[in-house]
Amino acid sequence: MSKVAIVYWSGTGNTETMANAIASEAKSKGAEVSLFTSDAFSGKDLNDYAALAFGCPAMGAEVLEEGEFQPMWDGIKNKLSGKNIALFGSYGWGSGEWMAIWKSEAEELGAKLIAPPVIGNNAPDETALNACKSLGDALAAI
Repeated sequence: MSKVAIVYWSGTGNTETMANAIASEAKSKGAEVSLFTSDAFSGKDLNDYAALAFGCPAMGAEVLEEGEFQPMWDGIKNKLSGKNIALFGSYGWGSGEWMAIWKSEAEELGAKLIAPPVIGNNAPDETALNACKSLGDALAAI
């Protein structure tokens, strides 16, 4: 059984909805899932999991949330080399550029992205939720 962590920040509930959909699917496939808000997760937890999913919406000029998520990310990102990770989040404007930048950074850090990032425009619609379920499947398969 895979042990999976899903770490997210959500201001409006959209990214939280995505996190819950990912967690529900991973659990249904037999994974042991721990769900964390970004302020409750630290680098000391990284080695406890076979795979980790990180979720954050686009903020400001297409950046990660700067008050809680970005500090958590900055604290762990240099420990992600070789780790199986996934990225997800929602956005309300723009083109999803924040996710492309975030994905590139994760790859440059040596993280292994187990699936394409999942993004949802505003509240996740059926397409985004199905992508979240696929991400949950991928996490459980690690």
